[in-house]
Amino acid sequence: MRFGKFGKTRELALHPSTIDALRRYQRLRDRLAPRTGTSAFFVSLAGNRLLYCNVHHAFHRLVRLAGLTPRSSCRPRIHDLRHSFAVHTMLDAYVCGEDGQARLTLLATWLGHVHPASTYWYLSASPELMAVAGTRLEAHLGSLR
Repeated sequence: MRFGKFGKTRELALHPSTIDALRRYQRLRDRLAPRTGTSAFFVSLAGNRLLYCNVHHAFHRLVRLAGLTPRSSCRPRIHDLRHSFAVHTMLDAYVCGEDGQARLTLLATWLGHVHPASTYWYLSASPELMAVAGTRLEAHLGSLR
């Protein structure tokens, strides 16, 4: 992404199937949507940058169509995808025996956070992640004896 959050450039590693899907979308978009001068990749049928309220509405429609139900009193939110991504990224690092701090720094960059400390709150509400982190801490403290 060029000129993203805080004017920073970000590059993300994407699975080849994701790249293929984005290229198919781009071809369809270029055929169907008029050029309006927006630099946005995802556009409306009018060729304009997507409005959050429309994306929000489409997300909830997809949630209903998929038959997803809330796991608590809150229904699924589009922003929950960022939280899930953050938690699964860290769980993956721990399961693979990677350096959690190095992965956290990379994750903070992917999420557009200036400092890794801004990413911690995404992770603190995950019982699975806290359990893995606790197990790793106990193992580390046990090795110091």
